Amino acid sequence: MLVKNWMTEKIVTVGPSASMQDAIQLMREHHIRILPVMKNNKIVGVVTDNDIKRASASDATSLDVHELLYLISKLKIKAIMNKKAISVPFDHTIDEVAETMALNKVHGVPVVDHKKRLVGVITQTDISRALLSLTGSGKRGIQFAFLIEDRPGSIKVLTDIIREHGGRLLSILSSYDRAPEGYRNLYVRTFALNRKNLPELKERLAGHAKLFYMIDHRENKREIY
Repeated sequence: MLVKNWMTEKIVTVGPSASMQDAIQLMREHHIRILPVMKNNKIVGVVTDNDIKRASASDATSLDVHELLYLISKLKIKAIMNKKAISVPFDHTIDEVAETMALNKVHGVPVVDHKKRLVGVITQTDISRALLSLTGSGKRGIQFAFLIEDRPGSIKVLTDIIREHGGRLLSILSSYDRAPEGYRNLYVRTFALNRKNLPELKERLAGHAKLFYMIDHRENKREIY
């Protein structure tokens, strides 16, 4: 899943000479938390809602309302923006960007093309939308979690059983994190199952792998084993 397919292409930017008040108004008007700072069509920084909060926090307790409003109207973006702006290429994957954002503790980054031109912005909200699409959670199906042997064919055995019971596969995800040596964790989401046949299905699945849990999102039922 590439950034270019999930980023926000309608970009709202601000100049370094704009006031903090201008940035606040733009963020409120467009319901955003990050503004790329542009000068001569180049990214020279990024300002976020956290930057704005930090800029006024130290003076907020000592100023009255009128003084604080005056400060907000006069303080320039170039004084509070992050000049070492982190950007990501449009052809990076969603997981690469998620890692970049986590390591740098930011909730959004500008997206650039190969000539470093601004082409979009991607945020934690966009990444969450991509994750929901990847996992197929919107279908409100059933998710099974297993501990399986890390060998060829171990996943196919389980998915074949699900298909034999009429299930359609929405997503198949696996991870080695917190799994014993020689094993992996497997997460399968399926829909279109006949729920009357679930007891038989679970029994067959349990005969080939350790079943951690089954969550029926449509019926809001959870079985943890």
